[in-house]
Amino acid sequence: MALDTELNSLGLPKAPADTRVVVAMSGGVDSSVVAAMLAEEGYDVVGVTLQLYDHGAALAKKGACCAGVDIHDARRVAEEMGFPHYVLDYENIFKDAVIDEFADSYLAGATPVPCIRCNERVKFKDLLETAKDLDADCMATGHYIQRKLGDAGAELHCAEDANRDQSYFLFSTTPDQLEYLRFPLGHLPSKDATRKLAARYGLAVADKPDSQDICFVPNGNYASVIEKLRPGAAEPGQIVHVDGRVLGEHEGVIHYTIGQRRGLGIGGLSEPLYVVKLDVDAKQVIVGPKEMLATRVVPVREINWLGDEAFTSRDEWHVSVKVRSTRPPREAIIRPISETEAEVELLTAEEGVSPGQACVFYETGGSRILGGGWIWRG
Repeated sequence: MALDTELNSLGLPKAPADTRVVVAMSGGVDSSVVAAMLAEEGYDVVGVTLQLYDHGAALAKKGACCAGVDIHDARRVAEEMGFPHYVLDYENIFKDAVIDEFADSYLAGATPVPCIRCNERVKFKDLLETAKDLDADCMATGHYIQRKLGDAGAELHCAEDANRDQSYFLFSTTPDQLEYLRFPLGHLPSKDATRKLAARYGLAVADKPDSQDICFVPNGNYASVIEKLRPGAAEPGQIVHVDGRVLGEHEGVIHYTIGQRRGLGIGGLSEPLYVVKLDVDAKQVIVGPKEMLATRVVPVREINWLGDEAFTSRDEWHVSVKVRSTRPPREAIIRPISETEAEVELLTAEEGVSPGQACVFYETGGSRILGGGWIWRG
């Protein structure tokens, strides 16, 4: 094979110097290592950082992916490694595509996952189009997930390090996007390996802590953000037992989530009680025994299917699914209703299945992600 047709490390038939890669840089260690690694390999790297919400507010909060200090850190890595870096103002896009839906979904009694929507509607949509406008051959990110080539094209696979795997948050990546995206960290054995690479490249962010919160939700306090976005949302109401007894008062449905036990303010009862339903219209937090949280049948919509065959080509798909990011995949049967809607039967009942969460499909016994969808009631 002639030299000019050999595939480079990104799987493209070009020399690295002739391959432009846009790297989505959050300012954290992961995306910084990706950019430094590709720059050292000789690729034509362009770093892009998104400003996703108010810069002034961002500066006051450390550890979030879109904070002002992180923009500074990303810019510094680009300067150290000698490639151009741009900051794009995506505040309006982010508010329309992510924050507003987050607020409305939460007010409707759901438990949204805005990081998935951000990947789906901002990073892998608008930013990906920007990368193409910059004549980039591909876009690379610091996500812990793997892209592998299969018989039918690019496939999405779990990260080598199960503790860092981000597949739950990337299920909505489409086949077309997957052709263009690259995830250079997915094969690494641990986060420690990433930090060692950062130290080897001499990056100042090598020891920077990981961000824990949703970037626009300081300290994980969802309710305070909702009250700011939707004044008057925290209207008081009743805490009601499933048998109809009124057990107390609450200061707003937005302060509660399905499966919650602590902080209900209804002590002194003979049995532990959990939030089993949020009735937004009646302003009621409904509580009951733990067994009421168990769910076997999960309705899912807005499905993104990544299998090789058409989703509706079978009556049933025997797979494994995750209904929460922190839980391992459990065996299930998917029964398609349409190309984008299905009923998922869990072979073992799960507790705390909540509308607004994702249901992600996995190959049972393997590493491949077959797509997923959104739980819309449960």
